[in-house]
Amino acid sequence: MTANQKSNAAQQPVFGKRREPHTIIIARGDDVSHFTIRPWLALSIGAVLSAMAVGYLMATTYLVLRDDLIGATASRQARIQQAYEDRISALRAQVDRITSRQLLDQQLMETKVAELIDRQEQLTSRTGRLAPLLDRARDAKSKSAVPLPIAKPDNTITGSITSPPSHTILASLFGEARNASELSPADVADQLFANISHSIKDIESTQIAEIRGLADGAKNNTRDIKYALKAAGLSVGEAPETAEGGPYIPASEGEKIGAFDREVESLDQALDALDYVKREARSHPIGAPLPGNTITSRFGYRTDPILGSQAFHAGLDFRGTIGEPVHAPASAIVVNAGVQGGYGNMVELRHKDGLVTRYGHLSRIDVQVGQKINAGDVIGEVGSTGRSTGPHLHYEVRIDNKPVDPARYIAIGNAVQSLL
Repeated sequence: MTANQKSNAAQQPVFGKRREPHTIIIARGDDVSHFTIRPWLALSIGAVLSAMAVGYLMATTYLVLRDDLIGATASRQARIQQAYEDRISALRAQVDRITSRQLLDQQLMETKVAELIDRQEQLTSRTGRLAPLLDRARDAKSKSAVPLPIAKPDNTITGSITSPPSHTILASLFGEARNASELSPADVADQLFANISHSIKDIESTQIAEIRGLADGAKNNTRDIKYALKAAGLSVGEAPETAEGGPYIPASEGEKIGAFDREVESLDQALDALDYVKREARSHPIGAPLPGNTITSRFGYRTDPILGSQAFHAGLDFRGTIGEPVHAPASAIVVNAGVQGGYGNMVELRHKDGLVTRYGHLSRIDVQVGQKINAGDVIGEVGSTGRSTGPHLHYEVRIDNKPVDPARYIAIGNAVQSLL
């Protein structure tokens, strides 16, 4: 068997008809070509063509529906943007309302703060005005035995205008504001300012009451001094009228004098009157020339220490030591200073209303005739010159050259000394 026969025998199926593959024959003139198409190749080509057809259909569908999709997307974006802009507008309106409320609250608070600052400046200016008056009242009160008729004696004894500590006031005020948790911040601020304003008014009322008390105390001291001097037969004139004047410029309604200014003016006038009465009292010999020294011989008839017979003693004798300073009991002018018979070394002073005082038996004279002296000035020293049995001071008070009992004036001086 030849090779071709063997090949043909091999290609023939053993059973049934054999399937031949598809063959494509291409003839061009004398050239003949043929291709064998395998099943898998046909399937692959069909799949590719199907995919291309599906892709084409999808692209065509996209191109047809693209405008609708773009329009729908744009519409959705427009709706989202509109909602966003509406929300922004609502928030902006809310911010504007909040800002407007804050501006109004800020303006209100600035106004109230300005009012509080004005009140504080008033209190500060009052402190400057009160300082000299309080110093005068403190000096008057520190020497006074008459209590001031006000509700707080501890504060007025020193002549001070007191008020609760600022940190205590603020702590209580802020505590009250914090307790009002149901109120808005603006309402809390309003309540706080109202509480502060109320506290300032309380301080002002306390100041007015205490100033009125100081004025009453000064008036009481003035009255007591006048009564004491009149009881001793010493005259106390009225304070001279103040010299005032100037062009008349009417005050506006807001600048008229208030209660505080009226009380300050009353205190000032009361202190002026008290100062005047004190000067009047110091011009009378109501003090002792040797304060605290024992009186060894009183005014009136006695047994003469040298002759032993009855004699009239025109003054008081104060026990003393040689060289002890002798003080003038009141302001005066020296009218005599030298040796005067039984007085020994003597100084004679002329006081207000014709009163004259004499100081005898001095060991030394420290003033000259015509010299002006003040109450408390040293005029000489204790001695035993002249008609004397030992170191002592002979002290006389004379009215119209007639001796009067010095003890009467010294007693009045002791009574009012605490007021002077």
